[in-house]
Amino acid sequence: MGDVHEVVRQEVRAWLREHWDPDLPLAEWRSLLADAGWGCPSWPVHAYGRGLDAAVAGVVGEELARAGAVGPPAGSAMALAAPTILEHGSTALQQRLLRPIATGEHTWCQLFSEPGNGSDVAGLTTRADRDGDEWVVSGQKLWTTGAHTAAYGMLLARTDWDAPKHRGITWFALPMRQPGVEVRSVRQMNGYASFNEVFLTDARVPHDHVVGAVGGGWTVALTTLAHERGLAPARAAAGRGGPVGRTAREAAAEAEAYARTYVWYPQRAGRPDLVATRASETGSASDPVVRQHVAAVTARERVARWSADRARAARAQGRAPGPEGSLAKLAASGVARASAVAHTATTGANAMLAGPASAAGGTVAEILVSVPAVSIAGGTDEIQRTIIGERVLGLPREPQPEAKLPFREVRTNAGRPGAAPRAPDEQPAGTRAAPRPAVVEVDERGADR
Repeated sequence: MGDVHEVVRQEVRAWLREHWDPDLPLAEWRSLLADAGWGCPSWPVHAYGRGLDAAVAGVVGEELARAGAVGPPAGSAMALAAPTILEHGSTALQQRLLRPIATGEHTWCQLFSEPGNGSDVAGLTTRADRDGDEWVVSGQKLWTTGAHTAAYGMLLARTDWDAPKHRGITWFALPMRQPGVEVRSVRQMNGYASFNEVFLTDARVPHDHVVGAVGGGWTVALTTLAHERGLAPARAAAGRGGPVGRTAREAAAEAEAYARTYVWYPQRAGRPDLVATRASETGSASDPVVRQHVAAVTARERVARWSADRARAARAQGRAPGPEGSLAKLAASGVARASAVAHTATTGANAMLAGPASAAGGTVAEILVSVPAVSIAGGTDEIQRTIIGERVLGLPREPQPEAKLPFREVRTNAGRPGAAPRAPDEQPAGTRAAPRPAVVEVDERGADR
């Protein structure tokens, strides 16, 4: 294996010596990377990769960094859409959609969550009806990051209302830039507007943009969700003296724009790094109760970090994401909540005051209103416990009395029988827009949905 690593290392070094130019436009450089297969070396050769296993592909990243060369873009397109398309998409679809992902030309958003299906993603009611070589889509999605700039959406829509709810769903690559797609920002209680709601009104998607089988979208979605739990927001590199050359400057600007959406995510995670500091600043470090809170946060945070390291090592060995993602997600929720409790204990009632003149310049107040999201986004704690119980501990599956019923007979969260909305050509004149409920329920999936 060592010989293989060295052969690849020498090959990519030779290629970089010939092609790397720090003053190339970013798009031109990423095109060279994609066409040579070095941008995504673990992808198949027919899909702009080199077909290398994950361990050997890591050598390519090391050499790009050593040369100061820019790699592929970050974000849900690379982290979620690409691996899903690689596992379930046709060869033709891979060749059509993956190159613009690798070059950064196309960004993607995730259209899974809806206002009325809560933590039960499979209870979605966005419909897609076949119309020749296209599908016509109507419905509403919520908590979607990046929808206002995305070229494509990872769409789950119901294509069979007579099948059980998990079997009547299809995964589509939906073109976002069309008249039938309306995006509106959603204001959060911490003051940010990171998410969007997306209204689909007779939106069109080509039939050959179905990923996986028609009606088999739940299996495809599980792949997307497994990769989502390992997705971390990108941060612009802070090299000594800043990025050098046009390519690096453009890449840094791209990463900064992407990270801006996630600027509040450290607060969502509870800022465990500030807990001990706040105890010292407030003079409460000698309080035995506060000390217990600090110790609890420190212990949880270190265990979570070790678990994350173990998961990363598994990925480096080429193992697909598995239930350990749920363990990490659940651990992150525990760290965040324990941190919020500790910040409250050290700061007292002033923790409720927002603004630059409040505790830690408003950071503590922002933590308290942001932390609840970490137990909701990407799958609630309850969902993670179910996954761990069933897939790790081997416990009996949770009862699903409606699992075999046709979806149109399943009761929804609104407390009424689920029923297929009328097809677009059955809608009375002037009523074909997707329904827009007055009350929006909080969905469990959160960011990038």
